[in-house]
Amino acid sequence: MLRRIIPIFIIFLGAAFAWFVLGGVMQDRSNKQDSSLKEEVGQLWGSVQRQKAPAVYYQTTILKEVQVKKDGKDVTENRTETINHSVPLEESNIKVGLNVDYRQKGLLWYSTYRVGFDGNYKLINNTAEEKEYIINFEFPNKDAVYDNFKFVVGDKELKDIEVVSGSLSTSMKVKPNQAESFRITYDSQGLDEWWYDFGKDVNQVKNFSLVMNTDFKDIDFPRNGISPVEKIETDSGWELKWKYTNLLTGVKIGMLMPKKLNPGPWVSQVSFFAPISLFLFLFMVFILSAMKKIEIHPMNYFFICAAFFSFHLLLAYSVDHISIHTSFLICSIVSIFLVVSYMRLVVGQRFAFMEVGISQFIFLIVFSYSFFFKGYTGLTITVLFIITLFVAMQITARVNWFEIFSPKKPEIACGWEGAGSIIKASAADAPAITKENADI
Repeated sequence: MLRRIIPIFIIFLGAAFAWFVLGGVMQDRSNKQDSSLKEEVGQLWGSVQRQKAPAVYYQTTILKEVQVKKDGKDVTENRTETINHSVPLEESNIKVGLNVDYRQKGLLWYSTYRVGFDGNYKLINNTAEEKEYIINFEFPNKDAVYDNFKFVVGDKELKDIEVVSGSLSTSMKVKPNQAESFRITYDSQGLDEWWYDFGKDVNQVKNFSLVMNTDFKDIDFPRNGISPVEKIETDSGWELKWKYTNLLTGVKIGMLMPKKLNPGPWVSQVSFFAPISLFLFLFMVFILSAMKKIEIHPMNYFFICAAFFSFHLLLAYSVDHISIHTSFLICSIVSIFLVVSYMRLVVGQRFAFMEVGISQFIFLIVFSYSFFFKGYTGLTITVLFIITLFVAMQITARVNWFEIFSPKKPEIACGWEGAGSIIKASAADAPAITKENADI
């Protein structure tokens, strides 16, 4: 028995090495594609968008004495210096719509999205004199495309807009103790993440409201981002609300786009875990064959391992051309057909279709399909292992393993001249065989 187990174990190690190589190749392909294709997607569609709150300030000028050199002498000159005085926004009411729109390149899916932005802002002149305030709006990405852009100051929409280095500026006069509002809207598109930034060195945010509507259910918030104070599930996604009266913060509001299952990394992960699947399958087939006293040669196990490997090899190179679920179905049918049709000739139809076929479906197909369920793969593998262990313990509880693993007694052939047949007996019984009691 041990002389059979050792070759099977060596075959298993060879198959595990093959899967390790396949998983590494798929991982390397995916990483190389991601480094080049992500930049292409960003150029064609847009990259991460970080929308900063508009900066509002007014300017004052002062005369400042400076020392300069003229004709080798130190001379004092009066120069005018402009100072910017930041003014906090009195109120911010923002509406954001995020619609995920995936794009595929090679083995990878990218989480591209469309965004509709509508920001209404209010500022107050708390001084005793009329001031001219400058509003500076910075686009979230200077290389992105912005459609339906509107910049309304008071009741006047700006028509001649000049964008300089990804931002634009305008001014508005506000009377003492009066409030004025302005509005900015646009439609754009980005990749992976969307952020709203309260602005550089801004620690206090007053009367802030941001309502975000998504068309996806799988929402996730990035690190250093504020969670919403209210979540309402809609038919297509979520309505998320951030509302603060007087917020002291150094963090931002962000949303991570849901990730679509990437074929390359997924196949790589399944390949790395395939030896566990094969081990459970071989273990169960070995136990069942021992219980039914069915002899399976190590070379038969070699072909079974090769058929298992064909599942992952075909899957790795078919997901480039067809959907991952269709590819999974085809590869499952091919692998089961290879194993069952082969074992049907080796051990008979019943054992091939029942014990071998069902075991392969559980330990290869169900095992691999669990990787579609993010976060449940480890639990599925653990449950499958425990169930396998329970079944094996129950059906082998009364097995005499000493008898199974003890070396078989060699047979010897005894014959005598003139006898009509050859008598076989075990080596232990050989001394008792004589011509007188032989059935000639």
